[in-house]
Amino acid sequence: MRLTRAIVTVGGIGFLPGAPGTWASLAAIPVANLLHVALGFPGFALVTLAATLAGWWGTVHETRGQENTDPHFIVIDEVVGMWIALFPISAGLWWMGSDLTIFPWPAYVVGFLVFRFFDIVKPPPVSWADRLHTPFGVMFDDVLAGFLTAAIAMFAAAVAHGWL
Repeated sequence: MRLTRAIVTVGGIGFLPGAPGTWASLAAIPVANLLHVALGFPGFALVTLAATLAGWWGTVHETRGQENTDPHFIVIDEVVGMWIALFPISAGLWWMGSDLTIFPWPAYVVGFLVFRFFDIVKPPPVSWADRLHTPFGVMFDDVLAGFLTAAIAMFAAAVAHGWL
């Protein structure tokens, strides 16, 4: 398998049957937790940035000359978007000095569901990026979906903790 194909399919997850974007989003959660435990939030954020850039590079190469600019096997964008959606959990635990091995699974489940909703429904501005039909658009629509999910998570945490 070519390096670019391995990157954009996240080691072949993009070839799983049914809903490869959902499989990739699910696979992103335990990896995010491992990165968070091993590197803390700053390291997790840096790995996410590196994955974003590698995904964009890989998508450029894998879609060059193709009519379909966003084939279903490209799922690195879902991994990156899911990781961004989990930033508030990682950042909050890291900032508070909490035990980094805590796995707050309810927050991960809600983050997954909200991220998949934004990725599938594509409300603005996610839909804007999706309509670019470029490798940048392939990556950026999921980055935006991740940030929208993160914003909702931060709002929910503010309400739950009595800050609003």
